[in-house]
Amino acid sequence: MKERIRNNPIRSCLIIFLILICVHGFEAIVLRMDETVFGENFINKVFGIAVIFAVLKCLNMKWSDIGFAKTGIFKSIGTGLLIALCSFVVSYGVEIIILKSRGNDVGFGIFTSGFSLTGEATIHTGVGFILMCIFFNIINVIMEEGTFRGLFYNMVLMDRPAKNALFFQAFLFGVWHIVTPLHNLIDGDINFISFAVLGIGYIILAGMMGIKWELLYRMTGNLYAGMADHFFNNCIATNLLHVVTASGTDEMMIVRVAIAQLLSFAVILLVWRNVRKCF
Repeated sequence: MKERIRNNPIRSCLIIFLILICVHGFEAIVLRMDETVFGENFINKVFGIAVIFAVLKCLNMKWSDIGFAKTGIFKSIGTGLLIALCSFVVSYGVEIIILKSRGNDVGFGIFTSGFSLTGEATIHTGVGFILMCIFFNIINVIMEEGTFRGLFYNMVLMDRPAKNALFFQAFLFGVWHIVTPLHNLIDGDINFISFAVLGIGYIILAGMMGIKWELLYRMTGNLYAGMADHFFNNCIATNLLHVVTASGTDEMMIVRVAIAQLLSFAVILLVWRNVRKCF
């Protein structure tokens, strides 16, 4: 098994990815754990972490070999949180300006809700729900960063250049997010054309995020900066800190996320180019 993976790492990544996305889709579309009291699809994330553990054991690799280093943890987490905070301050500000220009009274709400493309999400209040949201999103970033930026990237590096590995994991990360619009299509919330547009948009936006977080990995030597930025995006900006108007909640969430991610992507790309010139 070890030799099969090393001899054809891309095919091995694709097989692992297909298994993971099938579990992801089954949970999101059939089990719908995000619509339960847990408010999050977490089974596929726990399963994914178990898969990482199994593959690493098969390859005689350690978690530190795919970016979970024992040093630089707090510095990298601080860097990731700072990137996220600055970019989302800008995006929240743009969102508020647009809403106010339309004559809306804008406020903030702190509560948990599942992300929805259609704006329909169950709202939960209380400390317990907030703590669950934080915990499940930690599990989420460990699994997704460990799988895409860590495992897949390092597996492809076994026989392909770093540039190929970078774009390969980013593309798979984009496809991974098609489950969300597929869920809405099956529920009848969107039509097929909307699904196609959203699916392409997800591949581009999530893929861009995957490139950004991989560059952070390459610059810091660990996954923690990307994990922190990823956590802020998923937990704070889309699940906890909401923009509320008289007509609804988070009506411009996708715009907020897109602005923040485009801004931070541009900054990280610029820094990466400058870092490369120094060597």
